Amino acid sequence: MIQVALVEPEIPPNTGNVGRLCVATGSCLHLVGRLGFQIDDKSLRRAGMDYWDHLKLRRHATFADLEAFLGQAGSPGRLICFSTKASRPYSAIRYQPGDCLVFGSEGRGLAPEILARHGEHAVTLPMPGGGNGAMVRSLNLATTVAVGLYEALRQIHGWEGPG
Repeated sequence: MIQVALVEPEIPPNTGNVGRLCVATGSCLHLVGRLGFQIDDKSLRRAGMDYWDHLKLRRHATFADLEAFLGQAGSPGRLICFSTKASRPYSAIRYQPGDCLVFGSEGRGLAPEILARHGEHAVTLPMPGGGNGAMVRSLNLATTVAVGLYEALRQIHGWEGPG
């Protein structure tokens, strides 16, 4: 199973969409640190619709708590950090069952100390159009999670397309 961690997410609909994605893929969602909303926020639930009750959800007060939990749970995987500051494309890593895909907040991304600690597994989604005057600093959080999660699942399960 691949796991997803959102560190200090700020926008309820993004987290709701990621929650729905996690239900659809059988992934556990970890919410880490201070949230920019209440878990019972109606916009969060609207985005997750009626799937929220089926979500495998874990809350962690700090990133260190997430690391400790994954270590205690015997997770064989790594923390794969998604960041616009990384240079390795997300598709260049070989994902493994148990990996936890880690995403920062919409406004700040991942803290430098997290990237420093897990930099050997930091990846990015290339934005080849970004240098053409598009001024795109980053992609939407829920979009980025979907791309990363489905690439991990494709590699692990050998999915080569629809069907």
